[in-house]
Parts: sequence; C-alpha cells; structure tokens
Amino acid sequence: MANRTLPAGRYFAAFVLIVALLYGLVFFTGDTRTPQLGLDLRGGTTVTLTAQTPGGRAPAPEDLELARRIIEQRVNGLGVAEAQVVTEGDSNIIISVPGDDGEQARQLGATAQLRFRPVLQGPAPAVPAEEDPAAEDPAAEAPAAEDPAAEGADGAAEEPAVPDPDAPPVTQEEAAAEFATLTCDADNVTGELSRPEDFVAACSEDGSAKYLLGPTIIEGTEIDDATAGTEPSDGSWVVLLDFHSDGLSTWAAYTTANVGSPVAFTLDGRVISAPTINSAITTNPTTITGQFDQESATELANQLRYGALPLTFTQATAQSISTELGEEQLQAGLIAGAIGIALVFVYALLYYRLLGLVMIASLVLSAVVVYACLILLGREIGFTLSLAGIAGFIVSIGITADSFVVYFERLKDEIREGRSLRSAVPRAWVRARRTILSADAVSFLAAAILYVLAIGDVKGFAFTLGMSTVLDLVVVFLFTHPLMAVLSRFKGFGRNRFSGLGRVEHTRRPGAPAPAGELVGAAAGGRQDRSTS
Repeated sequence: MANRTLPAGRYFAAFVLIVALLYGLVFFTGDTRTPQLGLDLRGGTTVTLTAQTPGGRAPAPEDLELARRIIEQRVNGLGVAEAQVVTEGDSNIIISVPGDDGEQARQLGATAQLRFRPVLQGPAPAVPAEEDPAAEDPAAEAPAAEDPAAEGADGAAEEPAVPDPDAPPVTQEEAAAEFATLTCDADNVTGELSRPEDFVAACSEDGSAKYLLGPTIIEGTEIDDATAGTEPSDGSWVVLLDFHSDGLSTWAAYTTANVGSPVAFTLDGRVISAPTINSAITTNPTTITGQFDQESATELANQLRYGALPLTFTQATAQSISTELGEEQLQAGLIAGAIGIALVFVYALLYYRLLGLVMIASLVLSAVVVYACLILLGREIGFTLSLAGIAGFIVSIGITADSFVVYFERLKDEIREGRSLRSAVPRAWVRARRTILSADAVSFLAAAILYVLAIGDVKGFAFTLGMSTVLDLVVVFLFTHPLMAVLSRFKGFGRNRFSGLGRVEHTRRPGAPAPAGELVGAAAGGRQDRSTS
C-alpha cells in the first residue's frame, strides 16, 4: 500500500487550478474586490413592522409571507441595494438596509393597504374646522380634481386604530361629519384605518387636501402591474396600470358607469392620486395622465405596484447603526480573529515545530480561498459578511486546526510503533481521514440545520461555518496531505528534532521489546519499509 507514491503533483495542480479559477473570477468578472459587509459592520437601519389584525389575532402565515415578498419587491423596485426582508415570529417583518438608505427603509415601513374608492366630495382645502367652508355645509361638494400629483409625505405617523370587524359599517353621514372637521395636520398623518365597506374621510398624501370617499371599488391586490412611461404623441409622463382578470371586470363595469367622475387611490388611508375617469376602460392597460415628471410617475407606479399588501402593518421599532459604529465592530471582529489565529499559530509552532509550519501554511491558504469565495458570493447571491459571520469564521479556525491535530497525532502514533516517517504518512492518513470526514460532516450538518431554522444574523454565522468546513476538506485533501507526503521523502525532516517528530522516535525505552511482528533498529527499520510497503 505505502510503496505506491502519492501523485502529489496532481493534488497540488488541482488546488492551484481551484485558486486560479476563483481569483480569475474575482478580477475579471466584476467591479468589487472586497466582500460585501452587512448591516452591523457597514451601518444602516433595521425597521420592524408588526401586522395588525382585527381582534389582535395572529395573521395567517401565507398572508405574512405574501406581505414579505411584496415588501421585498417594493424594496428592489425603489433601488434600495442589499436590503434584507425577513419574517420573525408570527406577526413581524424586519427590513434591514445597509448603508445610507435608512430613510427609505422607514418609508417602506409605511406600506400597508391599497384601495380604489369613489370620490364623493373633494378635494377640499385641509384647514382648521372653523375656517373650513365645508364645516358649515357637509353636503356641499367641491369640484373634483383631474389628477392631484403625488408628493412624498414627511413626518412621523401615529399608530392607527384597528377597526372592530363586528361594528356596523361607517355611513356616509358619519364620514361626512368627520370630513367637515378633518384638518390633516401633523397629528393626523396616516388617517384612520378603515374597512372596505366603510365611507371614509381621508387626506391627500401631502396633507394639503381632504376627500370624502365611498366604499372600496377594488382592492390593490387585484393590480397585476404598474409602470411609468411616456405618451408617444407628446412625450408626457403617464402611469400604465394592469389588473388581474377579476379586477379588470370590476374596473370595466365601474368606469363604464362613472365616466367623468374622480376615483381615489388610497394607500394606508391616504389619497395618493385621484384621477378623473375620461372614458370606459375595458382592457389593460389603464393610462393615468396628469402633471407627472419621471420621478413622480415612477413613485406612483411603485406605490400602485408594490403597495397592495394583504395585511396592515405598524412600525414597531426602527433602529439605526451608524457607519462609525459599524467600522468599530468590524475592527473588533478582525482583532478577535487575528488573536485567535495568532494563538493557533503559537500553539502549532510550540507543539509541532516544523509540522506547525505545515499547519500555518494550510490555514493561510484556506483564508485565501475563503476570501475569494466571499467576494464571489457577495456578487452572485448578495451574501453580506456580518459580525456573526466573522464569528463563524473564528469558530471554523478551531475546526480546521482540529483536522491537522488529528492527522499529526495519528502520524506520531505510527512513528511510536517503529515506522519511518515515509511509511507512517500514508498509514496515518488512511486512519485520520475517516475521523476528519466524520468530524467535518457533523460540523457541516449542524451548520446546515442552524441555517435552515435560524433567521437574521444567525444565518450568517451558520453559512460561514458550513462554508469553512467544506473548504477545510479541500485544503486538507489537496494541500496538507500531499505536502506531508512530499516532506516525508526527505530523511532530514523526519529525524530532525525541530520537525516535531524527533522526540517521538526516541520515546521507546532502550532494550524495550518491539511491537509484535516488527523489527527493531535502523537496518530493521529499512527492511520493515520494504516488507510492509
């Protein structure tokens, strides 16, 4: 078994090819040359949304997952880079945005329910009730606007009350009375949440106007797509709206019966647009015209496309992490990793001497491979390195070093039994290999289970731990063992006390009997190599 020379050159060539391929992709297929950093290292904002349902019951899991996907699509549609949208528990959705997009993340948290309602009255100026002419005559109807432009709303929102599902619908008279006194001031930014069957008094998105609206015509979930475009005739910006088949049927019937009437698009109880129906619309798309520029048309299209959530959410918490704090955490993580690696290096040199250099070289090459993988994973799947991920790498240092310890200790056992280094290496590898594979399999399985069951940063820890475990096998099989096979061919390496094996050869007491079936002495050792190889 041992007299067959290990084709070390092939193993080295395979390892070099892997490294060359990885770094070829790093330098020739993308712009970035460093791993992407996560929220806790780069700084950013985390927004937690809590679903509100009538009676405080937990939402259906499928509704929560659908809401998560829609919010994720809206994040992507707004161009917020590297954001993460995950569910937590049975009613929360967490939006994590690295970098300087924190304000956008907070605005995303305001997304809830999109509805189309008929405009019964308005727009009327949103002024204090004693100055509002509509307060004296709630039935007075102001002229309908063709299409108020949608502007971004500022200010902090109060938590709206969830309506009682068992209460009778709000009547037109009740809503008109509320409309008469509605001021749309800073204390009434989001408006009251309502049910589809209610008449409602609502404010425009910028708080400058108010409307009296009828029961819902179509829910926003019936929208299939919404895009910003330009009119071929004059180049003006418009919004093109497509409905699903059921929604299109309802929309066609309503627009046919209400030509010349305005209809309001409400998002979280706010009127984001109220265009007038110019003609019956029986096919897709519906064209919304107005005083749009590219920015306002794109904003309205995104609101219509991504604002239709099956649940209503309130912003429970919003936590910001400064870039400076992220840099400090990154520095602390790197220092911790450097200390861990340094301790492993010192231990390897003190205990294994020249064998320790083999271990150090293997760890360095493992880090080289890991670094390239992090860059490529960041490009291809958006993987971001978090503080938890760095912790996973630090833990993996011990797992990788443990593979070398198993191998080297088994090598010592073979030498203690009287074998030369050259014959001990293949024997030690055969036995150590099973242990290394078993230990790494357990580590990888634990990391995989943790990745599947965990959320947030814990997933980063599990991912880096599992990846490092796999790369440990690559380095041990393609570099460490072939290198030991090459070094074992040099007599000086095995006999030198500085190799870490010199003392092992002299641990047998002079005159002690040799193990059964083996010969003693240098000459016998040579015959043993030939007879057992």
